[in-house]
Amino acid sequence: MATAPDLEERSAAHTAAPWPRNAWYVACTPDEIEGKPLGRKICGEPMVFFRGREGKVAALEDFCPHRGAPLSLGFVRDGALVCGYHGLAMGCHGKTEGMPGQRVGGFPPIRTFPVIERYGFIWVWPGDADAADPAKLRHLEWAEDEGWAYGGGLYHIQCDYRLMIDNLMDLTHETYVHSTSIGQKEIDEAPVKTRLVGDEVVTSRFMDAIDPPPFWAMALRGAGLPDSGPVDRWQLCHFHLPSSVEIEVGVAPVGEGGYEAPLERKAYSVVVDFMTPETEGSHWYFWGMARRFAVDDAELTTTIRDGQGKIFAEDMEMLERQQKNLDLYPDRRLLLLNIDAGGVRSRRLIEQAIAAESG
Repeated sequence: MATAPDLEERSAAHTAAPWPRNAWYVACTPDEIEGKPLGRKICGEPMVFFRGREGKVAALEDFCPHRGAPLSLGFVRDGALVCGYHGLAMGCHGKTEGMPGQRVGGFPPIRTFPVIERYGFIWVWPGDADAADPAKLRHLEWAEDEGWAYGGGLYHIQCDYRLMIDNLMDLTHETYVHSTSIGQKEIDEAPVKTRLVGDEVVTSRFMDAIDPPPFWAMALRGAGLPDSGPVDRWQLCHFHLPSSVEIEVGVAPVGEGGYEAPLERKAYSVVVDFMTPETEGSHWYFWGMARRFAVDDAELTTTIRDGQGKIFAEDMEMLERQQKNLDLYPDRRLLLLNIDAGGVRSRRLIEQAIAAESG
């Protein structure tokens, strides 16, 4: 007779997974749990998120201890999560709080996951709860400083989260995948430098005295700068564990100092990318752009978000098709070039983190 996997087997399964577990991942945005629960699988774990009493966010395993129904199909009432199957009410700490006409106080608690609400996101720790430390969540300056404006969105992408990291750490593909928005041949021609700086991988590319592509011409107008004439352009990609990439991007009219130009003389932004693994072949992609120009222009924020959303949709199509090809030929060896160094080093950090967890 088949039996449920014991703790040792579950631990081995987690160890084999291609992601670190003892880390903070973006789970959702606050609006996604406004007045209702949200079911989301993260790092292979089905979870449900909701706001309990006094607005505190909670994360439980998405499993009703009564009959195993997904708690995410229920509703929130008086700070408790009520199962939509038979009405069992669960508290924020995974303990049963009641059920119409039944005595359920003796039910064992279900698993809970540590959560933090910070920087405009809700973060979850899928690993060892005793190791969850809010101080391990990396500081995001752009999310707290009024000198920045931010707009973003979410895509559910059917590919390994590491393929997206590869994509973001090598922006050569912009010339081809995003030829009508941010791509240009000078990206191919400019040398790329990859290095390890502390605990992050950084790839950088600088393009001097080039024409701005359509997206950046729009950004220059938004920044109150001329959108014609040559510009200096830069891309600095920063990978951080467990799975985020922040990309310093921008343009400045030639003669202003390029990357080092004063803020008022350049269109400077950070492309924000949080990849949260769902399964080995899918992930949640929280994307956005934080900018340091025209921060009070809400219309510009919407324009940039819409444009960026279309750009990332182009990435999504390519990556999902890439994943299907890789699934067809799992033993086929891929070729590596110098432009792949950022992705290779990022994967190495991920592998080291996984190995450290397994001891």
